[in-house]
Amino acid sequence: MQIDAAGKSFLQLNEEICACLKEQITITGCNGQRYIGDGLDKKKISVYGTAGNALGAYLCGGEIEVFGNAQDAVGDTMDSGRIVVHGRAGDAVGYAMRGGSIFIQGDIGYRAGIHMKQYQQKQPVLVAGGCAGSFLGEYQAGGTIVILNLKEETAAVGNFCAAGIHGGRIFLRQKEPPADLPQQVVARRAEGEDRQVLLPLMEEFERYFGRLKAPVDPGDFWVLTPNTKNPYRKLYTSNGG
Repeated sequence: MQIDAAGKSFLQLNEEICACLKEQITITGCNGQRYIGDGLDKKKISVYGTAGNALGAYLCGGEIEVFGNAQDAVGDTMDSGRIVVHGRAGDAVGYAMRGGSIFIQGDIGYRAGIHMKQYQQKQPVLVAGGCAGSFLGEYQAGGTIVILNLKEETAAVGNFCAAGIHGGRIFLRQKEPPADLPQQVVARRAEGEDRQVLLPLMEEFERYFGRLKAPVDPGDFWVLTPNTKNPYRKLYTSNGG
């Protein structure tokens, strides 16, 4: 089924999406309407245009593919499913996501992947082909974030990366690790098991967005993980009365 979003409010558009009994929905003329696909379970939505805030929030097994850019909070608290954006995305991508995957072709904004978490078989994944803004992976508790930096900028990420991280891992493709990492973060070159994680994700990225212009070596990535010898919990306890 095809829905023309041109001139429609986000309320009207989402009412039509919810009322649709078809498994596949194509939305044309999208211009910033928010909450598209929130809580989606079985349907697949293709969006042409610019998706507004909270695209695929609380996604629960559905699929959303955007042929254009997306605004803030893509995949907010999503549980499972997949979101693919053929463009760039705004701030707070994957906020508190606990499962599923998000693939962004271009750059992502500030505070992407903050409060990401995982439980048993649910291992959330966020992959961006460009660069990320500041506070990437802030308070991350699980899951995997990959910043491919295909434009080969000097820095793949802004300031305060991995601030408060206590689980999961972040892959950054750049020559040196971020200079402002806190003591509670360990930075090392990707090797061995890391390659087994990166290669399938890069192959999946190419399936959505086409072959990369030049091969990407997993050894070019820095891996950021929590330093278990310097746990954050000591910063939040008190010995006094």
